[in-house]
Amino acid sequence: MDVPAIVELIERSNEFQSTLLFRFLPREEAKEVFQELHPKKQGEIIDGLANHAARLSHLMNDMEPDDRTALFEELPGKVAQRLMQLLSQENLQQTIQLLGYPEESIGRLMTPRYVAVKSHFTVTETLQHIRRFGQDAETLSVIYVVDKQWQFIDDLRIRDILLADPDDTIESLIKHNPVVLSAFDDQETAIKVFKDYNRVALPVVDSGNTLLGIVTVDDILDVAEEEQTEDFQRFGAVQDAIISPLQATVPFMYKKRIAWLMALVVVNIFSGAIISHYENLIQSVVSVIFFLPLIIASSGNAGSQSATLMIRAMAMGDVHMRDWLRLLGKEFLVSLLLGLTMALGVSFVAGWRAPDIMPVVALSMVLSVMVGSMLGMLLPFIFTRLKLDPATASAPLITSIADITGVFIYFSLAKHLLGL
Repeated sequence: MDVPAIVELIERSNEFQSTLLFRFLPREEAKEVFQELHPKKQGEIIDGLANHAARLSHLMNDMEPDDRTALFEELPGKVAQRLMQLLSQENLQQTIQLLGYPEESIGRLMTPRYVAVKSHFTVTETLQHIRRFGQDAETLSVIYVVDKQWQFIDDLRIRDILLADPDDTIESLIKHNPVVLSAFDDQETAIKVFKDYNRVALPVVDSGNTLLGIVTVDDILDVAEEEQTEDFQRFGAVQDAIISPLQATVPFMYKKRIAWLMALVVVNIFSGAIISHYENLIQSVVSVIFFLPLIIASSGNAGSQSATLMIRAMAMGDVHMRDWLRLLGKEFLVSLLLGLTMALGVSFVAGWRAPDIMPVVALSMVLSVMVGSMLGMLLPFIFTRLKLDPATASAPLITSIADITGVFIYFSLAKHLLGL
């Protein structure tokens, strides 16, 4: 059965059609399809199955523990509570345990379905153990080694076990260089660890090194996609991530966007105030207005470029807080070269359009581009220092601040250099 095709078909159907389609799916395929659906569509199907308690109970109990936890996080409290009553005792305990970890922590993401063996097992005993208990495991690519108190020792690839001598012990195969995640770490930590160590699954332990569960790479890919979507939309000055604009309602999208836009209106009032302060200058040298949009646009564009590069580097772990001073020096030189190049270009236009203000335009271009670039580089660091998401330093915010500084630089230079 083509699960992605069915998921796409259900996503594009209305509530009645999607519920009807879902009810015709076999039990195993229904679980796979449901776990891939958008949370809003999952909610619609749950509502549509309200009168089919047996089918809903099978669906909830068949889901992987981490996927079930993610679903309950999205549902209203009353709905989640009603669904919990359909869970088996074992699944209920797992769900309550996972929901007990902090929001967006690795504990919410892990699954307790893995295979663990003791270090004194032989390869033959280990393979028998896997056959007996591996039926419901999330993955068999990696087998985990624990002691009698369930303290984590190391993990082994199934490949290493299959290629070993049947009489070898697990102790002789492990390398004692474990990589682990803490259940209380942020999910973004897991993204970096998976990237650095190129793993398909990683063990999750508590503060006492007890093995609690595992996190698999497919879950990490989902988290990475959500984080990138959230950062990208925040950088576009959207209050919270809008996962699917096609499915989102008009009031929902309005509420997510209006707050930032109104805040930016207030910020941009300062630009108007600065311009009104220099009314006499504008009346004396009308040609300065011709170059104003060019100056402030260049400053804002340079700032957005710099911020985009910095936010991506911080998200990928290539740049850290301690690097800000080195980057500031490098950005100073880069922005100076950019400003001089752009000043050269605008000087040709000024020389033809208004030769008397060409030095003002050229110098303003250099300074505005430099200030905009430095702002774009520094703001993500400032937001990180304040324990805010650096992506909150959105492109419109940086552009607006750069507009204000560009207007101030341009008119200040014009006033002093033109002797007005």
